[in-house]
Amino acid sequence: MSEITIYHNPRCGTSRNVLAMIRNAGIEPEVVLYLETPPERATLVELIRASGLTVREALRRKGTPYDELGLDDPKWSDEDLLAFMLAHPILINRPFVVTPLGVKLCRPSELVLDILPQPQRGAFAKEDGEAVVDEKGRRVTGKS
Repeated sequence: MSEITIYHNPRCGTSRNVLAMIRNAGIEPEVVLYLETPPERATLVELIRASGLTVREALRRKGTPYDELGLDDPKWSDEDLLAFMLAHPILINRPFVVTPLGVKLCRPSELVLDILPQPQRGAFAKEDGEAVVDEKGRRVTGKS
């Protein structure tokens, strides 16, 4: 079993980029297709807590029933919001990544580099062509 877990949506470009960066470090993570197999409540609570986010910050709005459910209304408690996330896993923002170095919601995707226990093994560019890691495995900085 891998020491790295990604809560992945293969239809999401950010999630695909994160998975590719994990693999570029020579790691084959445990991939949880959370839309098919949603996390249990306790796991979801721990992911959010360990990442330093609030429940509200862990909600995804785009492409979800967020607006139809009126989830921007402050009347909803954290418990209510968690219940919505469990009933509609598409509301869980992604990708969450768990490693021995921490837990992050990896948006933008390069945030995963902060918690990978192994360096990148070579150059990496996102699907849109944006360079993230150079040929020596170092993070590209100074983006315009």
